[in-house]
Amino acid sequence: MAQTIWPRASWAKPSPREPGAGKIGNVWTVTSPEPQPPSSRLTVDLLTREYPPHVYGGAGVHVTELASVLGPLADVRVRHFGEEAGAGVVGPGKPEPAVTGYTTPAELTGANPALATLGTDVVIARDCAGADVVHSHTWYANLAGHLAGLLHDVPHVVTAHSLEPLRPWKAEQLGGGYALSSWAERTAYLGASAIIAVSAGMRDDILRCYPELDPGRVHVVHNGIDLGGWRRPSGDAALAEADRTVRRLGIDPDRPSVVFVGRITRQKGLPYLLRAAAELPASVQLVLCAGAPDTPELMAEVRDLVSGLREARGRDGGVVWIEQMLPREELVAVLAAGTAFVCPSVYEPLGIVNLEAMAVGLPVVATATGGIPEVVDDGVTGALVPIDQADDGTGTPLDPDRFVADLGEALNRMVADPARAAAMGAAGRRRAEEHFSWAAIADRTMEVYRRVTGA
Repeated sequence: MAQTIWPRASWAKPSPREPGAGKIGNVWTVTSPEPQPPSSRLTVDLLTREYPPHVYGGAGVHVTELASVLGPLADVRVRHFGEEAGAGVVGPGKPEPAVTGYTTPAELTGANPALATLGTDVVIARDCAGADVVHSHTWYANLAGHLAGLLHDVPHVVTAHSLEPLRPWKAEQLGGGYALSSWAERTAYLGASAIIAVSAGMRDDILRCYPELDPGRVHVVHNGIDLGGWRRPSGDAALAEADRTVRRLGIDPDRPSVVFVGRITRQKGLPYLLRAAAELPASVQLVLCAGAPDTPELMAEVRDLVSGLREARGRDGGVVWIEQMLPREELVAVLAAGTAFVCPSVYEPLGIVNLEAMAVGLPVVATATGGIPEVVDDGVTGALVPIDQADDGTGTPLDPDRFVADLGEALNRMVADPARAAAMGAAGRRRAEEHFSWAAIADRTMEVYRRVTGA
């Protein structure tokens, strides 16, 4: 009996009425009575914690899009954390990926989150039999890839979306688990057949954090953007629906707005933005699409800052906080109603949210750190805010007040000239089209696979 996932129209657990549907241990899957026909193409297992809609983040968006564009070129199987499984059968002529979800082993329920993650990795590694290459994303899945490579004697490719040595604030979230996550990442990187950096800046960081690595094994393949899915609404019906969406969310589309999208983590720099936003004109809305806090303490800090900002700006101060994860079409509507997008991150290997905003036609005001300058063309598609940062891995601004003032000044300049902002937004869309298409990224990724497999 072959274990596969049948094509599905929605993200859902297999129906118990389907033949062979159910949960085996901590794995959701569907049993097919017929085995898949053999494939002459590479079979690629993509391993990830994040995979929308179960867990949403930049890495999850990346894996979702990568799986889609690799489908015509390879047989793709996605193995992700969480119970949700669906979408696609692997095999020749079947571009949809096979998707399997993994929950925490029962014995590790309630354990330190990092330890529970490693337990899930062991189960994923077991199931990678038959893959020609395993490709892991973020430390959460890195050990799964490393163990699968050893167990099944196949190459392991790592995509670096972030680096544990450059996120020491994770100790606040994971406690002693930060030592485990750091060990898992280091072990996987040093043992990997190839490492893909999502920016040249990230490649430099990898080689600085892990100087033992052979630079020839570290390749730059930028993140991409789904240009069809991320574009401004057009046509009367779509524009009317977008208008209804933003009004329902509490946004006034007739007022200028600055939009932030991101999880509430130290690296995203949201507290700095909330301080800088105090200098925005009262007519300008601040729209925060922000949720999934790393810690209760950080959430409390953000709530206090938002409350203070609202009080200072008055009853109609226009601070709109959307904590729930929005479907893409609703997020596009929010972006399309905006005047500018802001990314105040103190650590950002590339910043896929900036690409999404640019594709919708928004100018981006962002910190000049990490891979962001490879995306945002200063003075052309937006504005880069200078920052002097501590070299202890935290990315903390050496002069926080200066950074907050510079961020506020850049935002004010952008919203003060709507025509200039719109021109920068149009330039951003062109830049996304010319440099960050997923088709090109699929080809570059396949080149890495062929190199490590000798195919």
